[in-house]
Amino acid sequence: MMQQYIKELEQEPFDAEEFVERLAWRTIAETKSDSDDGDFNPVLLHESFVQAIKDLTLLEERQQKKCEKLESTVREDEAVFFQEIYNLLEQNKQAIDTFQELDGKINHVATKVLHLGDQLDSVNGPRARVVDAQRLMIHLSEFLSTGPLSSSVFTDPYRIDEAAEIIQKLYLIAQDLPSPKFETVKRKIERKYCDIEKQLIEEFASAITNEDLKRMKQIATVLSQFKGYSQCVDAYIDQSQAGCLLSKDVFGHLLPLCKYNYEVIKKVFSNPEQVMAKFVLNIYQLKLAEYIDRQLSSKLGSYSYLQTLYELYSKTNQLSNDLSIFDMGNDKNYLTKLTTNIFQKYINDYISIELKCLKERCSGNLQKYYESKNHQKKPIQSGGFQDLRRDLQAVIGTRANINIAQIENYGGETFLSEEVVIMILQDTKHAFERCRLLSRPEERSTNASQILDKLINSILTEHVDYAVELGLQAIPVVEGVKSPPEIYFFTVVHQSNNITHLVEKQFMDLVVPLIINSPKYNECLQKKKFVLEDIERKINTGLDRSLNAITTWVKLYLQSEQKKSDFKPDTDDFDTVASHACKTVSVYISSIIKEIKVNLDGNNVTAVLQELGIRLHRVVYDHMLQFQYNTAGAMVAICDLNEYRSCTKPLGPLVAELFETLHALCNLLLVKPENLQQVCSEDSLVNLEKSILHNFIQLRSDFKAQKQTILKV
Repeated sequence: MMQQYIKELEQEPFDAEEFVERLAWRTIAETKSDSDDGDFNPVLLHESFVQAIKDLTLLEERQQKKCEKLESTVREDEAVFFQEIYNLLEQNKQAIDTFQELDGKINHVATKVLHLGDQLDSVNGPRARVVDAQRLMIHLSEFLSTGPLSSSVFTDPYRIDEAAEIIQKLYLIAQDLPSPKFETVKRKIERKYCDIEKQLIEEFASAITNEDLKRMKQIATVLSQFKGYSQCVDAYIDQSQAGCLLSKDVFGHLLPLCKYNYEVIKKVFSNPEQVMAKFVLNIYQLKLAEYIDRQLSSKLGSYSYLQTLYELYSKTNQLSNDLSIFDMGNDKNYLTKLTTNIFQKYINDYISIELKCLKERCSGNLQKYYESKNHQKKPIQSGGFQDLRRDLQAVIGTRANINIAQIENYGGETFLSEEVVIMILQDTKHAFERCRLLSRPEERSTNASQILDKLINSILTEHVDYAVELGLQAIPVVEGVKSPPEIYFFTVVHQSNNITHLVEKQFMDLVVPLIINSPKYNECLQKKKFVLEDIERKINTGLDRSLNAITTWVKLYLQSEQKKSDFKPDTDDFDTVASHACKTVSVYISSIIKEIKVNLDGNNVTAVLQELGIRLHRVVYDHMLQFQYNTAGAMVAICDLNEYRSCTKPLGPLVAELFETLHALCNLLLVKPENLQQVCSEDSLVNLEKSILHNFIQLRSDFKAQKQTILKV
């Protein structure tokens, strides 16, 4: 049982309550197995708990003794370890003392060694200089003698580095020798100097071919003291850049070429910054300049020329940005200056070519469009005189019932094309991008302004304004009622709005960033505003003429087709439906409303629909005052008003209110005379002037018979 207790007590985590529960259940289980009736026996449970307490007490005593024994062992081990650590600390202290003593002795010896080295240098330096001077004197005497040089230093090609060192010093000495006594010696030394220099450069070129960086570095170090050191650098640059323009992607090839050679230059030359600067200078002034001249000097059209120039300038700028990671000296604008020098002659006349090309392409696109429509552009005559002439023709034609106003509507063709405008905008977009990149900073806003002039002239003046003028002339002058006028001007407005939105977007996206901080900003805004306001003024004139044509036809049609018998039938046998004239007008007005909603947007559609409704109300109101109404005719008039109300419902709340009031006025034609007072006092009529109410009441067919009763209203 003890083993069972130990096993349970060592469980992690230990729960005392759970331990007691298991003991109780175990005892109960044993009791049930021994008893037949299965009753709970508390005595056995109590005895089991007592026995368990005794066992646990005994177990505790055993464990306590074991712990005391282990603690005693640990204390003994601790004392042993403390003694060992103390001994180690003493040994470490002795080692530190010994190290400090040794360090002092080393410093003392080092001081003596340095002193001895200084003494040796003071003795060896003069001796070395004397030996070097003696060697130079021997070689100088060789140059003083007649005949060829016999020293192995100058004849052995494998000792060329040593020969270079000697001849360089002799060359400096020779500069101080008096003339003309030593003129022959000086020329002989100079010839040997040039020969050795030439041999070193040739060997350097050979080492470049063999990619022997170690030998290249040795020769470059030797040649750095010679006059021809720049020839060594030039030889490296020429040989490493050979064939760099033969690649299909020249700019893509140049960056890896520079990266590779920059690593080589750092390993070979003692002045890598200057060499790398010259390496890049050679690429720009010789290689790139040649490549760019070849690309731009070929027979290119102006558009291809501008595209190529933009592409080359962009790639050159990108190459400059990529090469800026290399150390080429302290001039941060070095690469920018190189780029400017290459493109200077092309940038000088850039804007003149740009404007000429843009003008030709815009004119060409417009011309092709008008030719596709078989239309020959004609001068537009507009203004007060033309408007007056048009109005007089309309009045005379209406009264004389003859068509004297020759209106050409071109079969509904608007002569506006978003596709053509997008093509022009694409050209101007590229022009603005080139202007941003190719223009000098001080000329950028002026150049952008000139490009904007071409854009405004081509799209807004030559295309949109021209189409609006044609649209104005195509608005019909109503002279009869045979057929309702076809209004194409709403489509002109729709397309004009779309095009001006496209122009506005390009202006904000591309033009504004180029002119925002310059005096040209306000100038360009005013220029654009002036043209757009002129177009808007003409559009408003066209909308007014269009609404006038619509309402004039409605007026003439009602006058022509509405019969007096419609509102004063002889019998009561009639259909209570709207008159034929009203239905025809309603169908026409509904089609006009649909067309306006399709072609106009924003506040324009609300304003135009409301104006159309107000004018229609005026026409219908004046028309109704032309008739007399009996009871049956009043019913027909109310049916007409219901039809008008239905078709004008989309025209806005003000128009709905006007026709609602007119409908209420029609009730005055129907009610009994004694009820007129009550009807006139209703909310829909109470605010109207008395004259308006009396004008409608007088239209009743029974007005004369019931005059006394009616006049009391």
